[in-house]
Amino acid sequence: MTSPRLETRDLVRRFDGKAVVDHVSLSILPGNVTCLLGPSGCGKSTTLRMIAGVEQQDAGEIYVDGRLVCDTVTRVPPEKRSVGLMFQDFALFPHLSVADNVAFGLKGPKAARRKRAGELLERVGLSHHFDGYPHQLSGGEQQRVALARAIAPKPKVMLMDEPFSGLDNRLRDGIRDDTLDLLKEEGTGVLLVTHEPEEAMRMADEIALMRDGRIVQLGAPYNIYNSPADKAAVAFFSDVNVLSGRVQGALVDTPFGQFLAPGVPDGETVEIVFRPQHVTIDFDRNGRGPNPTEIAGTPARGVVRRARFMGSESLVEFRMDHDGQILRATVPNVFLPKPGTPLWLSVRRDRCFVFPA
Repeated sequence: MTSPRLETRDLVRRFDGKAVVDHVSLSILPGNVTCLLGPSGCGKSTTLRMIAGVEQQDAGEIYVDGRLVCDTVTRVPPEKRSVGLMFQDFALFPHLSVADNVAFGLKGPKAARRKRAGELLERVGLSHHFDGYPHQLSGGEQQRVALARAIAPKPKVMLMDEPFSGLDNRLRDGIRDDTLDLLKEEGTGVLLVTHEPEEAMRMADEIALMRDGRIVQLGAPYNIYNSPADKAAVAFFSDVNVLSGRVQGALVDTPFGQFLAPGVPDGETVEIVFRPQHVTIDFDRNGRGPNPTEIAGTPARGVVRRARFMGSESLVEFRMDHDGQILRATVPNVFLPKPGTPLWLSVRRDRCFVFPA
């Protein structure tokens, strides 16, 4: 069985008596990427700094390739942990050539260091800038030099703190993919911090969703997206619609029909959460809508409040007849009904999540 490149056990960090990182445990295998995903201030970067060795934990243990590098007694210095770092600020040395920047952290004869720098610059498509300087490079090229420099010492673990956020959107996807390919080829375990769900979904083998210092859900991107732990987890990945209702006999009555709420006591309020892309729109036929179905339940009528074309889809807002609630639906391509148009909405039952309020 392959041992983890990085393992943290119950990491805790407190500031002024408050736990900003609260019993965080992670395990990352060689060539795998785990994303710490969450809003600003949830403890992502503090976790990264503890693993890097620039922040001391108050409790917990950190292992690299099975070796204890830090607990509350033992502390291996940052430079001896075999951990690489990449941040939003590429921090290249302006007075050093591109090759010397890449070779900066290497030991051994100069010829061997320059050879390793040349190999990596070729891998990232920048061998023609070997003797150039950082100011002669674009932002995307500087990012690739920073990547080559971080990989040059062959670290077991790579820590990345929003390294792509300063790049132009047109460049970002290609550079992210190239970065992942190179790190996976090297067998590096990667811990990436981001607050962007799309980036986490694109890059991660596993997502650790953080909130208030804790990991609230850990799993593959598909599972995190389709089996969220709570309403906030759904809302972190997309806009949401929310219906509220009281439970009676494990059922909740709504304008879209009844929903199951197993295990919730009678009289408790629950929230039924669903994404705009899982709303189906149908035309009004003299005050009548489509027939109820097992999958889509009972349709409910609403009146178009506004419609906007978003590029690959259209966003339509409705004011619902039953209580005036605003619900949103997204439709592929162009669909721009005029305000005031009555339409019928249905919600896919298998795409709804029921949570205690």
